[in-house]
Amino acid sequence: PPVDYKEHDDSYHVVRFIFECGMKLNASPLSISTAAILFHKFFKEAENSSYDKYLIASTCLYLSGKVKDEPVKVRDVINVSRNTLHRNSAPLDLGEEYWNMRDAIVQGELLLMRMLKFEVTIIHPHKYMLHYLKSLQTWIYPEAWEKVPIVHMAYSFLQDFHYVPVILDYKPQHIAIACINLALQVYGVQVPYTDEDEGITWYSVFVDDLTKDHIWEIMENIMDVYEKESESQ
Repeated sequence: PPVDYKEHDDSYHVVRFIFECGMKLNASPLSISTAAILFHKFFKEAENSSYDKYLIASTCLYLSGKVKDEPVKVRDVINVSRNTLHRNSAPLDLGEEYWNMRDAIVQGELLLMRMLKFEVTIIHPHKYMLHYLKSLQTWIYPEAWEKVPIVHMAYSFLQDFHYVPVILDYKPQHIAIACINLALQVYGVQVPYTDEDEGITWYSVFVDDLTKDHIWEIMENIMDVYEKESESQ
């Protein structure tokens, strides 16, 4: 059943709201991910926790469209956000409520930019993941690679990791590797000529600053997202 976001204001649910609205707006995965990261960055910097999180989330969607050069109309952001927060509500007429929300998003955008010191360009794990997966595909036996949806699973882990603010604590390259490694673990796929116990890892070709303990820490944080999901149901 659809989530009643009015009953939740934790970051996990608000970022779910961002992803749901982003998909309704036909925003690209990178644009939606940018909105999620902007949201987490804002509340990491904000000393005042009384901000309306869903208003900030809507503002992040609007701003991310500009950042990724995929602008969305503020009217569309308002209507989609309002309909997602208040299920089955009709689109707003150009009346007082609409203009109040429009003004709030425009002011919210200025607040976001100031709070983040105008540093709104995000380096995402996605491009690293694509590069790593293309390399892995040539290393793993075709029958093993084609039998299980490693690519789909890795990208699902990456998307879901955006639901929690701890994603800000790690390098994008390390996040990409952790998502792929977790997908390999889930499906029991072994990369030929590697042995993690012996310190011979597939990812040492790409990075030289990722330890076994560090990658497992990231993987555990990704798995914690699903704990939060089960607790919220």
